[in-house]
Amino acid sequence: MQSKATTVAQYLAELPEDRRAALSAVRDLIRANIDAGFSEGMGYGMMGWSVPHSRYPAGYHCNPKDPLPYAGLASQKNYMSLYICPPSMGEANADAEAEADWFRSAWAKTGKKLDMGKGCIRFRKLDDLALDVIAESFRRMTADKFVAMYEAARAAYTPKSRAEIQAMMAERKAAKAGVSKRPSTGSGRTVAVKKAAAKKTARGKR
Repeated sequence: MQSKATTVAQYLAELPEDRRAALSAVRDLIRANIDAGFSEGMGYGMMGWSVPHSRYPAGYHCNPKDPLPYAGLASQKNYMSLYICPPSMGEANADAEAEADWFRSAWAKTGKKLDMGKGCIRFRKLDDLALDVIAESFRRMTADKFVAMYEAARAAYTPKSRAEIQAMMAERKAAKAGVSKRPSTGSGRTVAVKKAAAKKTARGKR
């Protein structure tokens, strides 16, 4: 759920009281532990922290006009989200993988459930979060270290050729067609009608 707010203060002011309290607490935690090389602002309809162009002129490869994003905090329709790049970068490179492994292991030790997709941690209340682990995650990462991890991940990425993409799409199309052509086992209503007919026949034979 993207916001059109242009400042963090405006974004928070738009939220219901309970969401504002939870996200403000996470924001305060981040601000107390994040490296000074990152800057806070609004981006992609949410609060975020990024490496500014003054420190990394190349910017974000998806849109070089944007600073390199590192973390984000948002209120979604059914939950709140905390985006942290290193744990979601996975096997991009050894450093990123080590950070991801540390994060998941440290979280598991708290006994709290980690509801984490590819790019975000989902939570419905502040108590869902392992706050100490989140704080340590931010303390472990400097802007320079993150830029190095990002560049290593970009260098290791090998884009698929046009032929590979076409082959992948053809395979998915074939698999989908195979599923749609499977014979129907009949609806629940059809089964019920057949059973009723069988009972009627049996009564007629008595």
